[in-house]
Parts: sequence; structure tokens; C-alpha cells
Amino acid sequence: MSNDNAEQHQQDSAEAGLTPEQRRLRGLRVSDAEREHVVELLKAAIGRGMLTLDEFSERADTAYAARTRGELNEVLTDLPGLVHPEAPPMPGFGHPMGGVAGAGATMPSSFTSGEPLVLRAHGSTLVRKGRWAVPSTLVVRNRYGETRLDFTEAVVTSEVVQVEIDIKWGAVHLVVPDHAAVDLNALHDIKWSTISDKTRGHVGTPQFVVTGRVHGGSLNVRHPRKGLFF
Repeated sequence: MSNDNAEQHQQDSAEAGLTPEQRRLRGLRVSDAEREHVVELLKAAIGRGMLTLDEFSERADTAYAARTRGELNEVLTDLPGLVHPEAPPMPGFGHPMGGVAGAGATMPSSFTSGEPLVLRAHGSTLVRKGRWAVPSTLVVRNRYGETRLDFTEAVVTSEVVQVEIDIKWGAVHLVVPDHAAVDLNALHDIKWSTISDKTRGHVGTPQFVVTGRVHGGSLNVRHPRKGLFF
């Protein structure tokens, strides 16, 4: 029996173990709000060390494409503690307590994502924009290049993001969401450089705490311009 046939046989057997009501609930269509809620729970799973950023990205794509509660359920079935009483997982798949999380599921108010993300630009331009995963710590090393980080649509996995920069004869541009805040007070080494913060005084979350040094370069921070990236 091929792998595809074996997987289908296992799924059919699991479906047979559900009651008619459970099958009906798994076939219900899901809303955008339910998809977004599940993605938030996947963020929490990163903070608990259950998922890597790559796994999160793959499951988030599946969640956004899900049409039914059963399809949405599949991204959570092996993550303990994420439960929806009306959408039980199929027997034999994942964790016995898995399921599409609803109002009863819990999520920590603050969480981290483990290993920092290190971004390097040397004599070239490095850009991150759109829906990309942002851990609790970013390290940006720029030599004779340009780094553009747009957090407007990014998946930020922590209420506080530490951004450690090391700029030498280069430029770093940070675009943060309108509801976000930026703290540049921890920049400890600035020489022959320009710093521009057009978000100054704004209070909100997430908070981007920028540390490190800028030598012979520039750091520019702002909120997004409508219809424009930079």
C-alpha cells in the first residue's frame, strides 16, 4: 500500500470513530476571525518551544487556507492544551487534547521564540517585508550595505522585540506598525552617524527596543506610509 493510500485509510478509519455530531462540527465552515485566532495560538506555541519559526510559517499558511473546522483543527492536533470542546480531533491523530482552540483556550500574555534571528548585509541590500516571522530577538549586522525591515505585516511573537544593531558605513531602515512603540535609549555607541526616529513619543505594543552601535552610518525608524514601503 502506498503512503498516500495508507494515510487515506488511516484518516477514513479515524473518521469512522467520530459520532455524527462530531463529523458535522468538523465540517462547519470557519471564519476569518477563527483563522486569526488559531494563528495567535500558533504564536503561543512558538513561545512554549513547541514549534520552530519554519513550522509556524507552514502551519499558519495551512490555517489561513482552511475552509472547515476539521481542516483548521489539523494544525493544532499535536499541540497539548489547545482545546475546542466542540471540535474534537479525529481519534488516532495528534495529541488527545488537540483541537481548534476557542474562547476557553489559554495563551500567555508574553512569550519569546528561542533563538535570535541574525540578519547580515555586506555591500548589498537586505529586505524583509510582508508576512515574515519575527522572534523576540533580532541581530542586524550591516557593513557597507542597506537593511530594510518592514514589520507592518510581520508575525511578531513577543510583546517586546530586542533589535541589536551593528552598523558600519551602512544604513538600517525600520518600519513599525502604527500601534507599535520604539525605544532607542539603549543605543550605546554612535559615531559619525545620523539617527532619525519619526515614531518618538508613541506608546504601544509591540515595543521594539533597539540596542547596539552605529558607526559612519544611519538608522531610520518610522511608521508606514500609506501605499509605500520606503
